[in-house]
Amino acid sequence: MKKNLLFLLCFLIFSANLLCFKMKSYEDDKPKVVVVLKDLNTEYWEIVKAGAEKGFQDFGINGQVVAPRTGLKEDVQQGYLLEKILKEKPDVLVVSPFQSSAILGGLNNFVKNKIPVILVDTDIPFKNKTAFIGTNNFELGKIAGELLASQLQPEDEVALIAGDVTSPVIGDRINGAKLSLEAVGIKIVADKESLPNEPEPVKNTMVKILQQHPNIKGLFATTDIMALSALDVLNKQGYHIPVIGADGISKIDEEIVNDTLKSTVAQNPFDMGYLSVATALKVLKKERVVKNTDTGVDIITSDNARQKLDFLIKLLR
Repeated sequence: MKKNLLFLLCFLIFSANLLCFKMKSYEDDKPKVVVVLKDLNTEYWEIVKAGAEKGFQDFGINGQVVAPRTGLKEDVQQGYLLEKILKEKPDVLVVSPFQSSAILGGLNNFVKNKIPVILVDTDIPFKNKTAFIGTNNFELGKIAGELLASQLQPEDEVALIAGDVTSPVIGDRINGAKLSLEAVGIKIVADKESLPNEPEPVKNTMVKILQQHPNIKGLFATTDIMALSALDVLNKQGYHIPVIGADGISKIDEEIVNDTLKSTVAQNPFDMGYLSVATALKVLKKERVVKNTDTGVDIITSDNARQKLDFLIKLLR
């Protein structure tokens, strides 16, 4: 009896080890794709990550999503991260790059090692990219400006709040919004640029704008974090004016559901993550890929905000 039990135990241990070995071999056989984002501490990038991870699952890819730690010199941190990933020799790199010569040099090292590079969210002047998946930010700015103008009258005063306009993302958004607003006679009386994408600096700036321009009738901000921070100040000071953001995070959808805001524009970060992984798979299969994939801009109103909010709540829980 003891011999039978010992034999059974040995058989189970052997079977378990064999199963683990097969599973490891199966994982090793999967193509490896690494996705490098700008951070993983804000909801926007969490949504991009969720899209990429759904792509890994659907397409049978051994994938990983990473980002530099939030803090000073994030572009330098991303450069170090890329150096580390290059040593691991993934099959494809997907990256949302900071714009710097160091990052460009790091991406070229991947190309030299015959590792395709796909850009997601942020398109920089990197001629060796395999593809770009993301928003046409100039078009986003135009749509945002048109949406804001549709709720105003000619000669009304508006304010713009932006991050670093030397960034291709932020610069294109601001230029697109200005084009639409000025085309219909809306006056841009405050254009605050190079602000950190953080609540306190934006709130302080919004207070100053209201002191200098108490008659403003609308606001466009280049990110949702900025838009929500400005909205908080406006509400506290009794202003009920349209505020347009850009990213499509859940908090701004809540404001529309609660009728604090009427509308906003939104990117599609989940689609960015998912389509970047789908594109990586096409590259690995040596299929033709589209050089630039525009993931589109949605207009969020009371008609669709609840649906969008429910999707994000389910996605991020």
